Amino acid sequence: MNNLTPIEILLVEDSHSDAEMTLRALKRHHLTNGIEWFEDGAAAIDYLLRRGSYAARGTGDPRLILLDLKMPKLDGIDVLRILKADAATRAIPVVILTSSNEESDIVRSYDLGVNSYIVKPVEFTKFVEEVSKLGIYWIAMNKIPSPGNACSGN
Repeated sequence: MNNLTPIEILLVEDSHSDAEMTLRALKRHHLTNGIEWFEDGAAAIDYLLRRGSYAARGTGDPRLILLDLKMPKLDGIDVLRILKADAATRAIPVVILTSSNEESDIVRSYDLGVNSYIVKPVEFTKFVEEVSKLGIYWIAMNKIPSPGNACSGN
């Protein structure tokens, strides 16, 4: 994606099939114009914090991060911990979209400040329906602070 196209949704998902289903669900409601997909947490953090090959990326942050938990290099819990600890990224809504129904994952995610935790439905039509609903809510309805007015965390 170029620096001129604003990113609405950042998808952090290592499974190609799950990413494709997510993109298909979002496309049904015309929510894929500004989406960026990363297959591991380390690349997503570099992008969000403007590090490494993303140091010169344009201004602006996604309006929503869809984050899987089980990923290579840096898992979703570590990504969440880094994002919510940084004042520049703290206010970006993060939705965990994972196959894990483990209570410990749910508790850790909420302890770290996740905005929502959704277990991926196994059935394709249910998966598409759930992703479509969350995309509509978080992109079309939810309001977040403007970049200069982000929460200080104090």
